[in-house]
Amino acid sequence: MSKRSIATRASSWSVPKLNEWDYSAFDIIDGTHPWQNAVPEGCVLYPVRKLNRGQVLWFNFELAKEMGLLPTDHPHKMTPELDKKIIETFSLQIVNEWDQEHGPAIPPAHLKANKYMATRYLQLQHADKRGRTSGDGRGIWNGTIRHRGITWDVSSRGTGVTRLSPGAVEAQRPLKTGTEEFGYGCGLADTTELIGSAVFSEIFYRNGMSTERVLAVIDSGRGVGIGVRAAPNLLRPAHLFLWLKQGQKDVLRRGVDQLINRQVENEVWNFSARSPDRYRLMLKEIALSFARFAALLERRYIFAWLDWDGDNVLADAGIIDYGSIRQFGLRHDQYRYDDVQRFSTNLNEQRGKARFTVQVFAQLVDFLETGRRRSLKAYDTSEAARLYDREFDRAIRQEFLEQIGFNAETAQTLVKSKRKAVEELYSSFLALETMKTSAGIKKLPDGVNRPAIFNMRRVLRELPEIVYTDSKSWVKPTTDVMIELMKSSFAKRADLRVRGALAQKIGRFTTAYMSFLSDTLGNRPHAQTLKSFKARARSKNREGRITGNGSEYLVEEIMKARKRGLSLEDLRHAVELYISAQSPERDPRSKPMAVSTATGQLLSVLTNLSLEHEEDI
Repeated sequence: MSKRSIATRASSWSVPKLNEWDYSAFDIIDGTHPWQNAVPEGCVLYPVRKLNRGQVLWFNFELAKEMGLLPTDHPHKMTPELDKKIIETFSLQIVNEWDQEHGPAIPPAHLKANKYMATRYLQLQHADKRGRTSGDGRGIWNGTIRHRGITWDVSSRGTGVTRLSPGAVEAQRPLKTGTEEFGYGCGLADTTELIGSAVFSEIFYRNGMSTERVLAVIDSGRGVGIGVRAAPNLLRPAHLFLWLKQGQKDVLRRGVDQLINRQVENEVWNFSARSPDRYRLMLKEIALSFARFAALLERRYIFAWLDWDGDNVLADAGIIDYGSIRQFGLRHDQYRYDDVQRFSTNLNEQRGKARFTVQVFAQLVDFLETGRRRSLKAYDTSEAARLYDREFDRAIRQEFLEQIGFNAETAQTLVKSKRKAVEELYSSFLALETMKTSAGIKKLPDGVNRPAIFNMRRVLRELPEIVYTDSKSWVKPTTDVMIELMKSSFAKRADLRVRGALAQKIGRFTTAYMSFLSDTLGNRPHAQTLKSFKARARSKNREGRITGNGSEYLVEEIMKARKRGLSLEDLRHAVELYISAQSPERDPRSKPMAVSTATGQLLSVLTNLSLEHEEDI
């Protein structure tokens, strides 16, 4: 082969220049969605106009590659062409009923070719508890895209007020987008809220939580913007429950079949979408997934406002709508959010709320199969509810053992093979983890809480280094060592007095912990086994984990940095690195990324904020 032909072939292998990438995959997201045809009663269709403005404040390059929107070798760098394509695709606003009645005519060239849907679903905020007025109040579904066997849903919020908004229902008339006269009636989204959702959701995803993810945040100016979310399935239980409440069996069947089709198509559920037993098979999957989801929420101190309407959760058991999500640093399980008209559930009640959701699904399946709608109490002892209980108890103990330092496979085996020892260890741990301050319940700016006093995540992180010494033997920590290790910033002096009950609880836990580790790891564990165990304990209970309060300060610093003139490229880079630091350990073979001074300074501020607020709600 000649030198010239070798050079020609080599040039064809080179990475394209930044202005040569193909972004045509974005054009597939055009407003069409199978729900529009399967359940036309379940959506309101709106003409959509192109705003042709805004700045791309955040873009999730990793997610875009997973969805097939970008080639896998595209650098994590915004090109002018990519920026333009994101704005063309997602900088949109609906032409709502007010616009159609009062607004000027919009030239066809300024409108998207297809209408976009706002979906109907149950919502607690609405007086009508059967879903006839509620649903997407400020959002639209942009469509779907399929890549490598996975179909992704894409939707946006902050795109204008719909007739399904609580504000529009309260006003009993169409509202102009941007109106703030009625609660939940503006139709726009705060950019700080959107950035917070982007950071939180990606961290949760990388730590193994089922969740929506944020693809892009577009800053429209004046503090508002558009957030683009994506997931393999964005349907909520509430999208189905309204038809159950209304007794509309045919519509319900079509909606449930749509859910099943997507889950089977994406190979999440391993059965035929045409199976005559598909509803029973779906119910089993729902029970298992909600049990595992609720177990992770409790063990990881994640507050998600689960309730009977199935609104604030995905149908396949995952997080959606981060406005009501908090991750606590301690087990603050008496925190309740004050939503003006009512207080929220708390961390301890989430297990029951998730179980209740499974009962509604059991009622739904019974209605589809028999046409009868018995009371929810009739399903309290159903097979689905009992399966949920068994799986929750198993899953929460497995997650606990993984937090201690065991790998998933070993933890799963230990839950079965050492039930009595696992139960003693877990119950003795809970006795300390759930202790609250003697100061009582305190009012907070957004709710109430009686704080936990012990930082048990720190205990699980640091204890392996304390109990196995250089002398190659297990050493039981003293009560004083444990108090020093456990105490949090919320503990009062009276809380830390080692009285009889507290001393007994500490002694019981340390005895159970030492016995369990020496039994499972051996009296003289192999050096590599112990090293891996300690590394997993540190990773699972890492220092400076983001909390709800921490995230608010973090977003505030991000917005301040932008106002100071930090480039969007540096800002996005700092946020990416922060998310990485909050995720499981990277592959040790991966090379460190070059970081600009401005990026490094912002990253340092974000990291310090997380450390400062790591025990908060």
